Amino acid sequence: MSDLAVYLDHNATTALDTRVLEVMLPFLQHPQGNPTSRHGYGRTARQAVENARAQVATAVGAHPTQVVFTSGGTEADNLAIQGIATAHVPSWIAVSAIEHPAVYRPAQSLMGRGWKVSRIGVNADGEVELDNLREALQQKTALVSVMAVNNETGVIQNIPAIAELARSHGALLHTDAVQALGKMPLDFPALGVNAMSLSAHKIHGPQGAGALVLDKRVDIQPLLYGGGQEKGLRSGTENIAAIVGFGMACELAQLELAERSAKTESLRNRLETGLRRLGATIFGSASARIPNTSFFAFPNMEGETLVVAMDRKGFAIASGSACSSDSTEPSHVLLAMGVEPEFARGAVRVSIGPDNTAAQIDAFLQSLENELLRSKQMAALAV
Repeated sequence: MSDLAVYLDHNATTALDTRVLEVMLPFLQHPQGNPTSRHGYGRTARQAVENARAQVATAVGAHPTQVVFTSGGTEADNLAIQGIATAHVPSWIAVSAIEHPAVYRPAQSLMGRGWKVSRIGVNADGEVELDNLREALQQKTALVSVMAVNNETGVIQNIPAIAELARSHGALLHTDAVQALGKMPLDFPALGVNAMSLSAHKIHGPQGAGALVLDKRVDIQPLLYGGGQEKGLRSGTENIAAIVGFGMACELAQLELAERSAKTESLRNRLETGLRRLGATIFGSASARIPNTSFFAFPNMEGETLVVAMDRKGFAIASGSACSSDSTEPSHVLLAMGVEPEFARGAVRVSIGPDNTAAQIDAFLQSLENELLRSKQMAALAV
């Protein structure tokens, strides 16, 4: 892949903002104290962590005491699912059919401990079916987990309605908001959720930092035991530089939300106008979506083949979730939406960032058109 490749895979990870790096550097270049130490170095480290905690909390309308730092979104999801389950008598957990593996795999792992897992279906547009959730809640359910935004389609779920339904049946609600942060407004109290997972590297922060935001009334047990950091919910010496970077990334994302959203939505609309002209099916386009994401497929075109071909042409795109890109199976999200497996195998995702340009989108569409034409010619020769 060329060093000049156009990056269109921002839902997988994002480049570190130079302003974020700037605040991280002092904690990478100079002697550091442990945040639990009583001396001056330790107090400086502790203050940096607490400042970042306040920045993360502000970005989602929470109180700093509700923020538990983790190593990323996956650990936050696992802490929510397994930590809440450990604090309750085994019953049912309901998860949507389009969850990230960091949610549905921890839920499945609990089946060996006496838990039962119900699957909440979605409609053809990728939206959770409330009637399906209502049916699942007829079982004694301790926890529901529905992502705020799907990482493949970009479809936004009606979390307040889901939260109200879960609450009316005495169930807690966790939401994986990793793809929502920085792309749409988030208000933890207004959403009505009990737990929310976040990640830094999706918003131009560092990899290796995340958080679980918790309703103070939630009974939860830690996954890691040790020195008792993060109020005993996440033992281990804090990664100060990454946490500081996470805090700054949250602050910038909140300040620049409107500007970033307007730009990426404009580029996404430009992209999808071209995709429709080329004959693409765009999944979830009838639903409310975050502004930067387009998940689409062409008839008789393998997604992995297209990803490789476009990479050679200098464009970085994805065939689905980065965490399952080594799988040859069709997207479980599209299968849940009722897409035929063969067509689902052709799906690719473009996720746009604020640094992308209209010229890059036009160049991508031209290269894509050339590749589709080449593929048709090759198929004709093979007949």
